[in-house]
Amino acid sequence: MTKNQQVANYINQVLSLVEKKELTPEDAKWITEETVEGFRENINPGFLEYRKTVTVDNQFAAVEWSDEGSHFKDVNGKEYIDCLGGFGIYNVGHRNPKVLKAVTDQLQHQALHSQDLLDPLRGMLGKVLAEITPGDLKYSFFTNSGTESVECALKIAKMYNTERSTFIAATKAFHGKSLGALSSTAKGIFRKPFQPLIPGFRHVPYGDLDYMRKTFEACQATGDDVAAVILEPIQGEGGIIIPTREYLQGVRDLCDEFGTLLIFDEVQTGMGRTGAMFASELFGVTPDILALAKAFGGGIMPAGAVVGNEKVFSVLFENPFMHTTTFGGNPLACAAALATISVLIEDELPQRAAEVGEYMLKGLREAAEAHGDKVLEIRGIGLMIGIEFHTDEIGYEVSKGMFDEGVLVAGTLINSKTIRIEPPLTISYEEADQVIGTFKKVLAEKFDEALVK
Repeated sequence: MTKNQQVANYINQVLSLVEKKELTPEDAKWITEETVEGFRENINPGFLEYRKTVTVDNQFAAVEWSDEGSHFKDVNGKEYIDCLGGFGIYNVGHRNPKVLKAVTDQLQHQALHSQDLLDPLRGMLGKVLAEITPGDLKYSFFTNSGTESVECALKIAKMYNTERSTFIAATKAFHGKSLGALSSTAKGIFRKPFQPLIPGFRHVPYGDLDYMRKTFEACQATGDDVAAVILEPIQGEGGIIIPTREYLQGVRDLCDEFGTLLIFDEVQTGMGRTGAMFASELFGVTPDILALAKAFGGGIMPAGAVVGNEKVFSVLFENPFMHTTTFGGNPLACAAALATISVLIEDELPQRAAEVGEYMLKGLREAAEAHGDKVLEIRGIGLMIGIEFHTDEIGYEVSKGMFDEGVLVAGTLINSKTIRIEPPLTISYEEADQVIGTFKKVLAEKFDEALVK
């Protein structure tokens, strides 16, 4: 048998398993072994070590297989409540029926577009975004991911303020890991191997308006005028850091005063997560450019968007090919995004996020009352909740304990000291109670057992 024949047989075996409605124990064993081997030898063995940080014993080999609603299952049939949500992907739930139907319906007549003719769903989605985004945001460019959205936003800002070379971002910020987005991301461990990054980025303390003003003034004095400020209206990977309304409004005022654009990265906070369709609405502040992704594709398709006002976006009118992408805004992604927005509106999921989020926040705080030696603070808005512990080690142990009990949570990319609770906005009150009860149990039992071991 030739190597190609062996490869073809292997692929057919894999596809036959994908086709199955139910897996046998033998299927699950083979899938687990092949998955672990594939990651070790052909993907990255570091991921296997990473999995150990959120599991116990040999459960680093847990392999997910199916999902629905607020849950997913591993190949052995164990069910988990998803409070990580793919870092904020599943706002309308796992495999939402309306989103899934829109994508499969679109697939029946066209998957991708020719790149030359006008594709209808892109125009229609742009119209919808102009209606639902804040203020005078009007024109859209579609991407495949959050880092692509940030890259596009930075390029548009640079084209608009072409004589300016400086961008201001915040400490603890996370905007992605491609070169431009990484230049605005704050964590040193991600930045150092790739330095020098794109020049001109300055990081200031998040929430410190006086520091921001002084940076603007210093840049103006040295001729390094600021092209744009890029901020998350609520910092996600930084540990669920919620600013004051006065801070974000003050940044908006500074940008207006110095002729600088304001970019809001709502990749994680957008699409209803915080109790409003966009977090910027909670603070009454409209950016010049809004970056979206993650939940924008409804947990079905990779999809993102950059939405800007006409004044800013007009720099692309003369030559729309100054920034392009082959797959961004493809028919399947646009169908998913349109259906996602429909579900968010019709099921009133932003409002539901506010209500269930308040319920969970209260329950989690009550569960932690007797554990002040472990839990430093529980904060959040909508269903974007952070539990901050006194040390990374405590957050590490709590994450492992909750996973063992069937609830997936994770630390942020900044550290394990703060774990996030970001379930689908469709999570039931019964499931919320299960999460709260698991958290309480882990604090009272599992964590102490881990210390003894």
